[in-house]
Amino acid sequence: MKIVLPIALALALAVVPILGFAVADLHVLFGIVVPYLAFAVLVLGFLWRILGWLRSPVPFNITTTAGQQKTLPWIKHDWVENPSSYGGVLVRMAAEVFLFRSLFRNTQSGIANGRLIAFPAKGLWAIGIVFHYSMLVIVVRHLRFFLDAVPGPVNLLASLDGLMQIGPPVLYFTDLFFVGAATLLFLRRVKGQMRLLSMPADYFALALLLLIGVSGVAMRYAFHVDIPAIKAHMLSLIAFSPASARLDGAFYAHFFLVSVLMAYFPVSKLVHAGGVFLSPTRNMPNDARVHRHINPWDYPAPPHSYADYENDFREKMIEADLPVDSTEATAGSHGAHS
Repeated sequence: MKIVLPIALALALAVVPILGFAVADLHVLFGIVVPYLAFAVLVLGFLWRILGWLRSPVPFNITTTAGQQKTLPWIKHDWVENPSSYGGVLVRMAAEVFLFRSLFRNTQSGIANGRLIAFPAKGLWAIGIVFHYSMLVIVVRHLRFFLDAVPGPVNLLASLDGLMQIGPPVLYFTDLFFVGAATLLFLRRVKGQMRLLSMPADYFALALLLLIGVSGVAMRYAFHVDIPAIKAHMLSLIAFSPASARLDGAFYAHFFLVSVLMAYFPVSKLVHAGGVFLSPTRNMPNDARVHRHINPWDYPAPPHSYADYENDFREKMIEADLPVDSTEATAGSHGAHS
């Protein structure tokens, strides 16, 4: 049920705006009110998460390392895998964000010749790269709906993405890559150990992303929506002068799913897109041998010895048949402590 229910919920969210469009004529709700509310939740929720991470104390230098720390001059230092300066942290963070460095180092374990061995596993890294970069290109391509004058780089990116066009409409590589990668990520979670480790929220996020991709492709190749009318509606939303346009039900289904994703983003695992920059395991240099890391929680506290504890809870300890020291010894140690 933890797989079926999230899928059913995502499918129901796709059907709701279609019914609202066909039965109740709820153009204003799904075309104006819901997008504005979803965007407000996205911005405020994301800022709330970021501020929460910024306020979290870091009591220890907990940099995750995978190389030789900087020590003596004649010992070669791995300044990227074990950075001792913020310059090395910047390079390692860039490799993490743009190349998925930690995922590239992923390994799997297995039995070979009666021995437990670990071997590289680059499949998940490759799928993750394709998924994220395809989504990035798709988002950049969609800027043409929100800008009156489309910048040249956006048009160039769209031309390169549809380089292998065979007749109208344009066939974008990233559409196929995104749907294919999302499908593989979903299938990965329905089998083996990943099924035991996955939660309903994991399936819901993937199902939502997959439905957004499928509905977007369907609008291009099956339903043939009114692109100029959609752009005019998007520009009116950006200008905060929304027009009550009557668009196609397929568009409202796609747009509503995107709105749900925006509202769901701050409370889901998808928020790692911003959290990766505030992870102390990655954004701290490993310079504990050079600079003393001050614990923000290390405030002065009066000592409380075991003798004091026993004197505070002596009767309850005796009632619970817990061993206690003699009265004289306890009093003596308490007096000495005082």
